[in-house]
Amino acid sequence: MGRIRSSTKAAAFTESVIREMTRLAMEHDAVNLAQGFPDFPAPAEVKEAARRAVAQDLNQYPVTWGEPAFRVAIAEKYRRSYGIEIDPDRQLCVTCGSTEGMIAAMLGVLDPGDEVVIFEPYYENYGPDSILAGARPRYVRLRPPDWSFDPAELRAAFGDRTRGIVVNTPNNPTGKVFSRDELEAIAALCERFDVIAFTDEIYEHIVYDGAKHVPLASIPGMEDRTITVNALSKTYSVTGWRVGWVIAPSSLVDGIRKVHDFLTVGAPTPLQHAGVAALQLPESYYRTMAREYEERRALMLSILAETGFVAQPPRGAYYVMADASHLGFDDDVQAATTLVRKARVATVPGSSFFADPADGRSLLRFSFSKRLETLEEAGERLRRFVGAGR
Repeated sequence: MGRIRSSTKAAAFTESVIREMTRLAMEHDAVNLAQGFPDFPAPAEVKEAARRAVAQDLNQYPVTWGEPAFRVAIAEKYRRSYGIEIDPDRQLCVTCGSTEGMIAAMLGVLDPGDEVVIFEPYYENYGPDSILAGARPRYVRLRPPDWSFDPAELRAAFGDRTRGIVVNTPNNPTGKVFSRDELEAIAALCERFDVIAFTDEIYEHIVYDGAKHVPLASIPGMEDRTITVNALSKTYSVTGWRVGWVIAPSSLVDGIRKVHDFLTVGAPTPLQHAGVAALQLPESYYRTMAREYEERRALMLSILAETGFVAQPPRGAYYVMADASHLGFDDDVQAATTLVRKARVATVPGSSFFADPADGRSLLRFSFSKRLETLEEAGERLRRFVGAGR
């Protein structure tokens, strides 16, 4: 075919497995426990703020790196929640969701030939993001049941070419919440090797069992070497709005802003103004949200145990990684595709979260970001499927 082909970079990774499972869920009228989006309403005051912004004709191009009022609201939220001071004019870039935020950050900071440390299992975007930035991923395993890492293995992953590390806490897909001690160990290596940390903290308010989210940027020494990626999507149940942000030292934010500008120009103007209302919700909103997710988690774990899956309770986010060996399939892809077609319940094959697919061949990821009725329906379908012997 000569030069009429996709780029070498694009050929190095697959399409999103998560989004493919959603397409299969729609095709088979399945309960979608694959993609992590809520099926319940966003807060009424946030939706009303969006309607009001549209009605006020705030519908044209925004300031490229974010509407001033939204950037101020982000900075105030971090001051209230974590005591972190952010300059809204010099340390923030509003993006089209955290997905664009992460790739803009990597493209704006990394150079071809750099190495990036990534904990696995990992959210599927991080590998392609690194490849598109021309960097080489180096993986460090998180091991069950508590999804801890071996400090010696992490140290061995750092070297002269290491430029970045990706830390996702609370973690997708494992639900791990990195402790302060673990973050301090990561911070020590970042300082020793002059490494930048890319942190994905989109599940910051969804934690259980007394776990506390600690922003990596709050660890002493990490203030000037942490790029924090976040979004409205999960906390406020607006995954389709695609409004996120990147917080970075002023020495790095210019590169990120330039990349963001040429990737997307700007995030939706009226939805940024609605984001101001979201970020000003009272602390009681976050407590109620976490409590309601804890109820969903309990139901999901009960359903999985009843139908033979083996899983540990996640301490954060809204996913469960479950061993599906009892179903007797050859691998996770066969298990997931059979479940969506015959049980009409969509999950994500575990192999999509590992560099070597064999490491996830017995695992499936279930999302419980759904109404209790939705989870109950999924449970009924799984019970019938397992009871019928597949």
